[in-house]
Amino acid sequence: MPDCIFCEVVSQNLSAAIVEESNHAIAFRDISPQAPTHVLVIPKKHISSLDKASEQDCQLLGELLLMANRVAVNQNLDSNYRIVINNGSKAGQSVFHIHLHVLGGRPMQWPPG
Repeated sequence: MPDCIFCEVVSQNLSAAIVEESNHAIAFRDISPQAPTHVLVIPKKHISSLDKASEQDCQLLGELLLMANRVAVNQNLDSNYRIVINNGSKAGQSVFHIHLHVLGGRPMQWPPG
């Protein structure tokens, strides 16, 4: 997808601190971390937001969640982490390529925002 920064990471035209990669997804450190551990998990397929995902993306979405869990385990978050998906600009989505935020390493507050 033209002008998508995360597609640039997937195509390796833009470097990122990758922590895990599979055939369908990639996880890398957020360049503006909001917690001591802040990793983004994205599909290699461009899907602009969760509300644009289709039934055909069901398995891929599950793979993203499982990768997010592996990242949390590998980052030693000891089952104390938050996974966030922002959908739409009013919900805080700033990059329109679906992505999961894996946040941990500090106490989380509720409500989140």
